Amino acid sequence: MISRDFFTRDPVVCARALLGAELVWGTCSGTIVECEAYSSVGDPASHTFTRPSAREFIARHPAGVAYVYFNYGMHWMLNVLVKGEVDGFVLLRAIEPHRGIAAMQRRRGGRSGRELTGGPGRLSAALGVTGKDHGKDFCSSKTRGFIERSAERDIDIIADGRIGISRAKDFPWRFSIAGNPFVSVAPKK
Repeated sequence: MISRDFFTRDPVVCARALLGAELVWGTCSGTIVECEAYSSVGDPASHTFTRPSAREFIARHPAGVAYVYFNYGMHWMLNVLVKGEVDGFVLLRAIEPHRGIAAMQRRRGGRSGRELTGGPGRLSAALGVTGKDHGKDFCSSKTRGFIERSAERDIDIIADGRIGISRAKDFPWRFSIAGNPFVSVAPKK
């Protein structure tokens, strides 16, 4: 599993580095194909901009823990806390599933392809993420964490504006693997 040191860097750098890594969540896993960076400084779309609880979360926890929140009263969102010169979060937006696909499909009503794990709400639902996972440590768990992308595995990364937000959506901090069918929304051309 990826160690805590991996998450002690800028959120933008960390988000790019997580692409192609494998997310392991219990008996399920998949390659991260899309994620977004959120900075604790100068980012009006970040929870730290308006929520004291997000700033307190950063102060109380080490890098590499799960930051989970309920979005629009409908979907759990899975993020990982990063702490470097600038702190922040990386929102996991989409994975290409590898293990536990049947369990993910049961949780998602039989859906497949992009409809299974393409989008942060779908991803969290497929994995069974809930508020109980808030604060769980990705770096000390044997059943939840990340496996770093192999140095031999070359991927084409696209940087684009973030989506699903109203502020700072023009920041090119959404990263995806070019041409991957599990990406939630195709990047702008």
